[in-house]
Amino acid sequence: MSDNISVPVLFVPDLVVLPGMVVPVPLDDAGQAAVDAARAGEDGKILIAPRLDDRYPTHGVIASIVQVGRMQGRDGYVAVVRGEQRAHIGTGTSGPGAALWVEVDLVDEKEPTDTTRELATEYRKVVLAMLQRREAWQVIDAVNRLTDPAALADTSGYSSWISDEQKRQLLETPDVDERLRLLIEWTGEHLAETEVSDKIASDVRDGMEKTQKEFLLRQQLNAIRKELGEDEPDGADDYRGRVESADLPDNVREAALREVGKLERASDQSPETGWIRTWLDTVLDLPWSVTTDDSTDLAGAREILDADHHGLDDVKDRIVEYLAVRARRAERGLSVVGGRGSGAVMVLAGPPGVGKTSLGESVARALGRKFVRVALGGVRDEAEIRGHRRTYVGALPGRIVRAIGEAGSMNPVVLLDEIDKVGSDYRGDPSAALLEVLDPAQNHTFRDHYLDLDLDLSDVVFLATANVVENIPSALLDRMELVTIDGYTEDDKVAIARDYLVPRQLERAALTSEEVAITEDALREIAANYTREPGVRQFERMLAKVARKVAVKVSDSNEPVSVGAASLVDYIGRPRFTPETAERTEVPGVATGLAVTGMGGDVLFIEALGVSGSGGASDGPSGPQLKLTGQLGDVMKESAQIALSYVQAHVAEFGIDPAALNGTVHIHFPAGAVPKDGPSAGVTMVTALVSMLTGRRVRSEVGMTGEVTLNGRVLPIGGVKQKLLAAQRNGLTTVFIPQRNEPDLDDVPAEVLEALEVKPMTDVADIVAQALEPAQATTAVA
Repeated sequence: MSDNISVPVLFVPDLVVLPGMVVPVPLDDAGQAAVDAARAGEDGKILIAPRLDDRYPTHGVIASIVQVGRMQGRDGYVAVVRGEQRAHIGTGTSGPGAALWVEVDLVDEKEPTDTTRELATEYRKVVLAMLQRREAWQVIDAVNRLTDPAALADTSGYSSWISDEQKRQLLETPDVDERLRLLIEWTGEHLAETEVSDKIASDVRDGMEKTQKEFLLRQQLNAIRKELGEDEPDGADDYRGRVESADLPDNVREAALREVGKLERASDQSPETGWIRTWLDTVLDLPWSVTTDDSTDLAGAREILDADHHGLDDVKDRIVEYLAVRARRAERGLSVVGGRGSGAVMVLAGPPGVGKTSLGESVARALGRKFVRVALGGVRDEAEIRGHRRTYVGALPGRIVRAIGEAGSMNPVVLLDEIDKVGSDYRGDPSAALLEVLDPAQNHTFRDHYLDLDLDLSDVVFLATANVVENIPSALLDRMELVTIDGYTEDDKVAIARDYLVPRQLERAALTSEEVAITEDALREIAANYTREPGVRQFERMLAKVARKVAVKVSDSNEPVSVGAASLVDYIGRPRFTPETAERTEVPGVATGLAVTGMGGDVLFIEALGVSGSGGASDGPSGPQLKLTGQLGDVMKESAQIALSYVQAHVAEFGIDPAALNGTVHIHFPAGAVPKDGPSAGVTMVTALVSMLTGRRVRSEVGMTGEVTLNGRVLPIGGVKQKLLAAQRNGLTTVFIPQRNEPDLDDVPAEVLEALEVKPMTDVADIVAQALEPAQATTAVA
């Protein structure tokens, strides 16, 4: 170091000026003051010091001001300065003007040695190689004209591949040999990186078309990883390692390794590569060896089921039995025989709103298993169940395989929701694909079209739900254990509302039990006269409506509210349902039957009317004409023919005037917009016909169901429990059922049997005799 001078200083952010550089410097107020002070001085010198971070600079460059003015594209003034000599910054000092002055020690460059010249020669080669790659021929000429090693080193200030921090390090390095060594290292590294990048770009360009932009990007990425010595994350070697380390069954591992071999031999451009990788990802994501342990606490499982659902004892008993058998086999060390697990396949059939779907999740909690729901309503493509062939674009495994993957175990509880609403079209029949899934004797080797591997479903608990069992194909229904949920009694609905629905609706309405009380009389009134459903969905909607109106009332008055049966009109209006059996059976020819629909049991009024003379007197009593209305199916139409023929053959026994059959007999089933079919209205039609022909009314409290033969025998029918529940809901007290349906009464709740007088019958004549009012009573009323 030599001369010590005092100069104004200009701090420049994000810029490092080295000796020999000519650069424009934007000027702020402080910068303008420094420039003005320098221009006012004798030598016109200024110190340019970098401010790259919070650290106070130790070195700067003494520069002369070439020009001050405005530059195009820049706001404010700009000073063009030429760096001349390094300077070490000392202490601040005073000086004229508003500028900051500092004392600096000028740094002289030492005389070059042989080592310095050798380093300069090596650096020149590296720099020229870099410039040639950039085709900067004018800069190459300027570099070749430089002979001073220090000046050559300081040209690095213009280099774009050297960072500002590195440039500041060069500014603060007074030894030219050290500066040249640093530059040789930095420039050499960047040249090597550039050569690799250029080689990668050249390799990629040589192997593809210019229009394939996405392909170009992928190839560049692969080439970069190759040059860096990194394997592609989803390469064949990576898949081989994943397959070998995965806990897979032997047959699955063998198939996966075969596919890995194909992947290794396939070209990256082949579309088969993507298919194989997707298939391998699917296989590796499946929980082939993951199972959950079933709960062995039978009492705890029953408590969970009882806490979530009221009633439904058949399903609860079946789940507890399943757990008991599993626990006993485990205690005695009994293994699964023949590769078949101990899963279960059940279908929960019943009307909407009785808790079939929500029961599946409760069963999973009781078993301690994972739960997954598969919605089948409206599914028409067989591939949705069994998967697509891998040759199709966008092929996926079927819903069963996806459900297993989603559950994360091989023994979940899978709920097949709305299995009775599966359709079929030109794409196949999904219900046929379910035959193997739901067959306990076959599903241990279920084969999905996409996987093309045996998948063991024998330990899965399948729960299917359905509203109408008749819509399930018989072959599929035969593979499942049928558990019928026929709806709730009035007492059940009140208990469910009290224990489940009311607390839930109060919580949703942000109400507490202190703010509102809904009496049991109100709940019973809603169940009896506001809803006539087998489930509780409409019941809950009524309670939600009550809760909303109570929330408004409580917000206005800030007083607790009690909702009783008498005040329900203020909240949900007048009752929707009133007893109508007595009104409908006031005239002869109307009988009350019982039917089952997709919504549960219901009463069915059958009306018979004789139209005199329309059949012609010559027809005689043996030739009545029959007219049927009410959108009836073929089975019900035939049942009406049988009923008329039976009555016609027994006019004497019933006390019917044969002349009454000389016309047209019209039988009508009200609610004509609702399709009706089935044989179980036979006894009701016989009763309605005899009532019409004899003028004796049918007792208003009587309901009946049963198929009738030409001999008058009463044959069994289905849905006895649902029909008796409907009879109780509609205020009937006496119900006639076929004698052969008497065992079905074991499934009917005790409170229903207590409220009804159920009479099993074998002869329709006995039903008619007991169902019709005595002739004298009818005459007296008339």
